[in-house]
Amino acid sequence: MFLERINSPVDLKKLNAEELCVLAQEIRQRLIEVVSRTGGHLASSLGAVELIIALHYCLNTPKDKIIFDVGHQAYAHKILTGRNSQFSTLRQYQGLSGFPSKDESVYDPFTSGHSSDAVSLGMGLASARDFLPKEEQFKVVSVIGDGSLSGGLCFEGLNNAGHLKKDILVVLNTNELSIAPNVGAISNYLNKIISLPVYNRFHENVGNFLRNRVPRGNRLLKLMAKFEEGIKGLFVPGMLFEELGFRYFGPIDGHDLNKLIPTLKNIAEIRGPRILHVVTKKGKGCRFAESDPVKFHGVGCFNIDTGEAETDKSSSGLKSYTNVFSDKITRLAETDKRIVAITAAMPEGTGLDKFRDKFSERFFDVGIAEAHAVCFAAGLAKQGFRPVVAVYSTFLQRAYDQIIEEVALQALPVIFAIDRAGIVGEDGFTHQGIFDIAYLRTIPDLVVMAPKDARELEQMLEFALDLNKPVAIRYPRANCPSKSSLPVPLKLGKAELIREGKYFTIIALGSMVSVAQEAMEILDKEGIPGSLINGRFAAPVDMELIENVCAKTKLVFTVEEGIKDNGFGSAVAQELNSRMVRFGLPSKFIQHGSRSVLLEKYGLTAAGIAANIRRALKNNG
Repeated sequence: MFLERINSPVDLKKLNAEELCVLAQEIRQRLIEVVSRTGGHLASSLGAVELIIALHYCLNTPKDKIIFDVGHQAYAHKILTGRNSQFSTLRQYQGLSGFPSKDESVYDPFTSGHSSDAVSLGMGLASARDFLPKEEQFKVVSVIGDGSLSGGLCFEGLNNAGHLKKDILVVLNTNELSIAPNVGAISNYLNKIISLPVYNRFHENVGNFLRNRVPRGNRLLKLMAKFEEGIKGLFVPGMLFEELGFRYFGPIDGHDLNKLIPTLKNIAEIRGPRILHVVTKKGKGCRFAESDPVKFHGVGCFNIDTGEAETDKSSSGLKSYTNVFSDKITRLAETDKRIVAITAAMPEGTGLDKFRDKFSERFFDVGIAEAHAVCFAAGLAKQGFRPVVAVYSTFLQRAYDQIIEEVALQALPVIFAIDRAGIVGEDGFTHQGIFDIAYLRTIPDLVVMAPKDARELEQMLEFALDLNKPVAIRYPRANCPSKSSLPVPLKLGKAELIREGKYFTIIALGSMVSVAQEAMEILDKEGIPGSLINGRFAAPVDMELIENVCAKTKLVFTVEEGIKDNGFGSAVAQELNSRMVRFGLPSKFIQHGSRSVLLEKYGLTAAGIAANIRRALKNNG
């Protein structure tokens, strides 16, 4: 077992080429074994194993910096940088993060989890590096995927890098694009030539000679460059990057260490902005992930022999909020031809795959481009459509400006179906959807709703379609409560009084309504009855009902699955006095862990809420 000998990239460099190939297989086996138990991003990490080996083999990390775009492909990176012994704790509470983490290892320059930022981050590092003394200089490598290129931020970084001519290497790892006939003998030979040190010394020396000593040297230099571009253009799909100011190498087989390592070594010695294009196979080495890379992109626990997902028997028969949304929006679209659906590369995750399969002409996947998705939706709404933008809460943050400027300011009826709102769980800091209430509720004329159960989510979708206003509906990554109350008609900005009691009032929002009900059942048995309001709307807030009910009780509590600062509770507190206590999440980044563990940690369970109410009532006589 070579893997047992690897405690850092220094150990990696003691292996020969044949041993490195064996190590790659051992890493894959380790990935499959652990992810089958913990869940995680399997297909992308399996596809990047050889690339990560080659990078650490050729670079001097951690002095040299590797920045992984998104970071869901970096499991092999974690294993090779001293974290193999902890790898079985992947995505578990207080274990290893599922993404690069600056607090976890010096080999991770940044905590990452969102797409398309690696080139810009790399440019910042490279620009700062250039102020350092020569002995402190380091190399910068940004690893991006073809999905990253669908985000405008990536092109902003590439454009700036090409303009400033900074010394940075961008590794483009594609696994979806067809590359034939460019992978072949001619392409391999050409890339071998143009990456060799002797070729690049010749290229540089001839350029200097022509530029400084020959009349019209610059003109000849341009002709030479055009000749080289013409030759490369015949075989290499890299002219776009060349025009952006990069030297392009590739594409090469991203699983062939005998090609990767010498090419990387050669390219690492070239100065200026460079792109190495490698082609890999998602799910490499695992037949389940290779055959269905979308399913195994982000996967829960699964049977390592069959690939079948392990089901949670405790939730058997329950529908998730995502599934309820998926079914309802598809049914509504059957009769309402105005409905169009938009996703930013997440049709399966948001449940829009069902809509896509039935109404392909009204479905739009814009790629990893949330800001564009919102602008695009505004254009559709302007022409009388009812666009539904289904997006994870954490990714909607990327389009904050567009929500304000292109939707709310224009008063356009765009519907935001915000999935994974609140605690997401094992994906950790970068994916917790805890800020949306706070950043959405202050936007003028944007209606923000949160359903307490499946029926209310269906009601809210119908209600949103009838409003001629921008609407956000947030719901968690969870199953709907097993008990569903009779539907009460929705009115704009009106809450629902569920029950009354004399000691306290709870105003709960969305996913916390059922939890608050359980807490009150605990307190009822102790002779401490209270009132419960289903807030329904985070904007506008029903202060009339809230003030009337709260006037009859000693203390007021708000409960939300979002940060307390500037959240739903803050909106209520602006109108009430110190009798109110807010329950919610702290205004800090929340690490990975299961949803249940994290909700318990922050007191958002029935027992936690009951205990805090009991304590507050005791302290207030």
